[in-house]
Amino acid sequence: MGAQKTSLALRLAGLALIALGLAACSDEGEPMETVSYVDLERFSGDWYVVAGIVTSMEEKAYNPVETYEVAGPGRINTTFTFNKGAFDGKQKTFKPKGFIRNSDTNAEWGMQFFPLVKLDYRIIYLNDEYETTVIGRQKRDLVWIMARTPSIDEAEYAQIVSMLDEVGYDTSKIRQMPHEATSGQG
Repeated sequence: MGAQKTSLALRLAGLALIALGLAACSDEGEPMETVSYVDLERFSGDWYVVAGIVTSMEEKAYNPVETYEVAGPGRINTTFTFNKGAFDGKQKTFKPKGFIRNSDTNAEWGMQFFPLVKLDYRIIYLNDEYETTVIGRQKRDLVWIMARTPSIDEAEYAQIVSMLDEVGYDTSKIRQMPHEATSGQG
């Protein structure tokens, strides 16, 4: 029992350090333009993380999926799941809370993994069908290309990478995320 508490405490401490590290560098740089408006009900649901410049926690993620649900005015329940290290690896689940920072656009959020730490989270691309989106950060250190399916059209993917280059991301750091349905493409 004591070993389990120690293990849990160490994992929480590790996640806290990741979150604090991200928060420390989250509000620098030129303002990043977001999409003009996000219909939160349409945006809700499952999003496959197709590619991105991801956190250290996600580097060994397989089948990563982020799910959003409107929880009330200005609040979004979020569930992030992935298999650690392999397609059949242990499933990990995280439940950060999203907070709308700009209710005029609904495109600027704070994502809270721990009390007092809200990470910068900006919806910088969203196609008209709400089938593909890109989540960026003002610091341009992390980015997530997500879709309603485990993969996206190559032309749209190339367009998104070009857009990320134009807004200041180092696109050489973008990596495709493995999903069972597309594992041969990455």
